[in-house]
Amino acid sequence: MGKRRVRKSAALLLPKITKAIPTNAKIKCSDNSGGRILNVIAVVGYKGRLNRIPTANVGSMIVCSVKKGTPAMRRQIVRAIIIRQKKPYRRRDGRFVSFEDNAAVITSELGEPKGSEIRGPVAKEAAERWPRLASVASTVI
Repeated sequence: MGKRRVRKSAALLLPKITKAIPTNAKIKCSDNSGGRILNVIAVVGYKGRLNRIPTANVGSMIVCSVKKGTPAMRRQIVRAIIIRQKKPYRRRDGRFVSFEDNAAVITSELGEPKGSEIRGPVAKEAAERWPRLASVASTVI
């Protein structure tokens, strides 16, 4: 048997952020697309171990259902990107960052935001990974 080669790509060089939002968590929707409370169903691209609960962090794309919101949005399955999390995570410069709430923004499958504004701050890690969020965001921290 030969040695296994490790492939290095730009996609693997994402910052290591503590995962804090498990499936079935209820999070706030921070845009004006019509949703208010989202329930996390799945994490897009998650590859885990058997019986381990999939979790997401800032910048992750998730699949969720809209629990509260406008009648047109309620009970729909949508994609969203997490922009804030309560659990502290460490940045490369040594600072720990945490927010007041867990929040996400409803997007298309490609990461285009459905709403035209984002309420509250957006984490820098999410803005760097999804540039279209940064253009709509009011503040990036």
